[in-house]
Amino acid sequence: MWTLLAARFIQGAGAALAVPAAMALVSVIHQEPARYARAMAFWGGLAASGGTAGMLLSGVVASWNSWRWAFALPVAVAILALAASPRLIPEGPARRGGQLDVVGAFLVTAGIALLSYGLVEAPERGWASPVALTALVGGAALLLGFLFAETRVTQPLLPLSFLASPRKAVALSAVFLGAAGITTIFFMLALYFQQVQGYSALKTSAAFVPFGLTLVASGLCVGRLVQRLGPRAVLVTGLSLCGLGLAALSTVHTNSPYIGAVLIALVLFPAGAALVFAGSTVAATADVPQKQAGLAGAVVNTALEAGPAVGLAVLVTLAAGHTAALERTGTSQASAQSAGYGFAFAIAAVTFVVAAVCAIFLLRPRSPQGRA
Repeated sequence: MWTLLAARFIQGAGAALAVPAAMALVSVIHQEPARYARAMAFWGGLAASGGTAGMLLSGVVASWNSWRWAFALPVAVAILALAASPRLIPEGPARRGGQLDVVGAFLVTAGIALLSYGLVEAPERGWASPVALTALVGGAALLLGFLFAETRVTQPLLPLSFLASPRKAVALSAVFLGAAGITTIFFMLALYFQQVQGYSALKTSAAFVPFGLTLVASGLCVGRLVQRLGPRAVLVTGLSLCGLGLAALSTVHTNSPYIGAVLIALVLFPAGAALVFAGSTVAATADVPQKQAGLAGAVVNTALEAGPAVGLAVLVTLAAGHTAALERTGTSQASAQSAGYGFAFAIAAVTFVVAAVCAIFLLRPRSPQGRA
């Protein structure tokens, strides 16, 4: 347990360093607004593509050999990146003096960690259990303390003015929802395929192949779409497609054929997710000064990581509660599980539709000639 926790902590620390630095370098390499927007649109699909590739390859690796080999592939990629970095990566922005907001860093890290732990433990222990309740209340208190502390320091870790823009609030919410939706589909559909439909690990990975192919194909087009239509239209379309895909999954039952609602959802949702990540990343980083490019990357990455922890915990709780209620009425376990998953997917679908409506009204063009 402690080895796993330490390894995951180091992974998270590495990502927290690498992502903002990489986004700051993108702003140096692509200084023209049009090229920068296109680069950010491509950037938006990278995390989703990486997660999807991990899902597909892990099933193959687990069927071929020990699951431990799944961790070797990211290590190989990291080694290649380190070897190529001296030749390919530029110096980046000039170094500037300043003080690290240690108090803010501690408060936000501890707050997110406690809140995530509470959300993960609550479905199993109960929302009113001492462990879950203490973690949730403690995490919320630390995050409130972080917001208060940021108003008291001269060089805050996160200037609150950065989050004051409705554009950025909608964009970050979309990143949060997109990451939560992908994780929920992978988690719940994998359980549905294996526990209800009786799929093997390899067959489960194969079932997600259309998801991965659609995501990659859509990701190749999003840059041009954002340039042509603007992030607002792309984001609203993506949220709507995600909502339709989740609505299709809400109809699953014990005998649902794969070629039907499931396959439709595995095409609609990734197409929408690629648009969501591209449009939201561009909207979140638009008009950000170069000196805040790293900050923008850190905030987007935080929303990307918080989405699965919070969204999955809430939806799993809803699915488990609905399943338990049906089982008490005498419904078979398989039917109750399917209905529970469908109920959670329906709630998620409504959430995406609401987000699309909010994006229509809040992501307005900055000028009569500009696009949102």
